[in-house]
Amino acid sequence: MPYDEELEMRIENIIAPWLNISKRKMFGGVCFMLNGNLCFGVLKHYLIVRLGKEKAEEKLKLENVLPFDITGRPMKGWVMVDKDGYKSDEQLGTWLEAGKNFCETLPQKRGAM
Repeated sequence: MPYDEELEMRIENIIAPWLNISKRKMFGGVCFMLNGNLCFGVLKHYLIVRLGKEKAEEKLKLENVLPFDITGRPMKGWVMVDKDGYKSDEQLGTWLEAGKNFCETLPQKRGAM
């Protein structure tokens, strides 16, 4: 199943002014990296967001938020947000900021940017 390219474009519009962001095809979708660290992306119709373990556990209590699980073993610190969780650009932007805020706490990957 192809990924939601409209969601990809919405993300690109929101993050256009951000620095040190790159994009890479991954997981059958597309992921955005901040300083070489996976930050958020699109898988099928889901928005995937890296939040760190504590924040992800907190967000999993919300409606439309699922564990990021593509192998049968959920990835800790990540969530998948269903379409109803990012309908507006404001909602989408909030998720993207959360992913960016977490990735800003990580060291820059060697060779990134």
